[in-house]
Amino acid sequence: MPEQPITPSFPLIGDKFPDLTVQTTHGKKNLPGDYKGKYFVLFSHPADFTPVCTTEFYSFAKRYDEFQKLNCDLIGLSIDQVFSHIKWGEWIEENLGQEIQFPIIADHGLVAKTLGMVHPGKGASTVRAVFVVDTEGIIRIILFYPQEIGRNMDEILRIVKVLQISDEHKVAIPANWPNSELVGDHVIIPPATDVETAKKRKEKSTEYECYDWWLCHKPLK
Repeated sequence: MPEQPITPSFPLIGDKFPDLTVQTTHGKKNLPGDYKGKYFVLFSHPADFTPVCTTEFYSFAKRYDEFQKLNCDLIGLSIDQVFSHIKWGEWIEENLGQEIQFPIIADHGLVAKTLGMVHPGKGASTVRAVFVVDTEGIIRIILFYPQEIGRNMDEILRIVKVLQISDEHKVAIPANWPNSELVGDHVIIPPATDVETAKKRKEKSTEYECYDWWLCHKPLK
């Protein structure tokens, strides 16, 4: 029988990351179990030894220490053999001067199929997917990019940071934080959910500022 095409499936934000045992350049890993208590960013790329992917791995590696400061690990993935991943990492270090310190999953299609990383119209290569997973193994952010478009690693770093801020301080994060055109580096206070609180929000406060009772903001600290 002819081989059946990979049909993508899409886990949702808020789902537990599926339990997977994977082969990586750092040995076998159990996801998400080996990362309990830490955030991790799992990102797929179409193939080793390709131009855009090389720029992405270089950029991720340049920010590796910044992700580590946020208690966050990086995990790469493509449908390539582990030998290819190892050689590509060596090439990046030897030719571009940047060590790849994070593991790269050598997928045979299982992870890509489970996470919907293969687009039916793009052959067997993975698209540029990003899964941000929290300390409890819960998927918090999912991003998909076409193969032709490289990702912005500063935005992915910002995503991890603001998720942690939102969780810790029970606030929402405005557009373009920390450079919001409306509120600068302030964070958003959750809107009032009762009449009494809404009335209080209209009163002048030293703790926060409001455009209206449903749009209030305050400094992070």
